[in-house]
Amino acid sequence: MDKRSLTQVAERFRDAERRTDILRQELAAAIRQADTDGVAQKDICEATGYTRQQVRRIVLAGEGAQDAETAAES
Repeated sequence: MDKRSLTQVAERFRDAERRTDILRQELAAAIRQADTDGVAQKDICEATGYTRQQVRRIVLAGEGAQDAETAAES
């Protein structure tokens, strides 16, 4: 493998990381919305493959962000 090929693979990897970060944020927002809409935590876990603890952390992290936004607006 030459330097150019290695650079291309590394670039593709960094692009995939960026896409993963964006998709993770979108999924977290969807989980918070599902929680707000009253979807059972069990169903969220089944749909996402996340554990109940992961779902709780995501929901609680969103509540903290909303509290900070509310405080900033006041």
